[in-house]
Amino acid sequence: MATCYDLRFPELFRGLVAAGAETLVVPAGWPERRRSHWTLLARARAVENQAFVLACGTAGTHAGVPQAGHSIVVDPWGEVLAEAGPGEEVLTVEFDPEKVAATREQFPALKDRVLGLEPPRR
Repeated sequence: MATCYDLRFPELFRGLVAAGAETLVVPAGWPERRRSHWTLLARARAVENQAFVLACGTAGTHAGVPQAGHSIVVDPWGEVLAEAGPGEEVLTVEFDPEKVAATREQFPALKDRVLGLEPPRR
């Protein structure tokens, strides 16, 4: 799990995946004026980590700032499985967690990473 602004830092998510994460949850109060970034970065985190991303966006306003809403569920290939609108909304999405392993097997890109973010050895 990460929160809000963290969505902009791919190394955080790579670390979570290196530790075994397969589904990444990001609750956020993302400003409406940067909604396109919200969607783009949620999809990017899913693709680069070959993981599901559940990005839950605040609707309405917060401290006078219009919020983006647009919660989104993205699969490991970057496909949007569901996306809310700008208002309050509940998304119900069924997804197969086995798709993470299948994606990583079909396209083993994570094995090529070289930044030293390997899982801890036990």
